Amino acid sequence: MAWTLVTTATFDRRARKFLVRHPELRPRFAEVLRKLSEDPLAPSLRLHALRGNLQGVHAIRLTHSFRITLLLHLAAEEVVLLDMGSHDEVYR
Repeated sequence: MAWTLVTTATFDRRARKFLVRHPELRPRFAEVLRKLSEDPLAPSLRLHALRGNLQGVHAIRLTHSFRITLLLHLAAEEVVLLDMGSHDEVYR
């Protein structure tokens, strides 16, 4: 069963700007979203919980340098995409 991907206005805006600056990452972005909707716990996504002021939020790797932050709603099988960008941008 596929998980539902829900985006926020912030994520939509950041994703648009990110993909304009990094068009070469469009295929990788699409692949990561596909994997996320199939199984957000897949080891290849490197899902990890965040700590501190981002406690309760999870992150996955888009590339070595770029991350996507998200919320997992396990009972509803829903993934809420919050932000994307460089390591420093999303972990602020």
